[in-house]
Amino acid sequence: MIGVGGVTHKHYPETKGLKVVGGQVVKKGAILTREGNKWKAGLNVAGKGSLSAVCDGTVYFTRKRGTYKTDKKHTVINVKPLGKKE
Repeated sequence: MIGVGGVTHKHYPETKGLKVVGGQVVKKGAILTREGNKWKAGLNVAGKGSLSAVCDGTVYFTRKRGTYKTDKKHTVINVKPLGKKE
């Protein structure tokens, strides 16, 4: 059975989710997540559905509560830029 975009439903969930771990060094343009609304873009991260790094650096995560008092907490993905080489 063929699903969305020609990918079978059996293997489709494997393409979604988090692609990096905390402390991992990433390059500019690296994909951090795919098709997730659990994660929000933080510092040096761009995108809505698929988040990507804006600069070279190290990935770290923070937890943040929504703006309304009943909102759930969500995870914010940030990229700390690498120091300049001298």
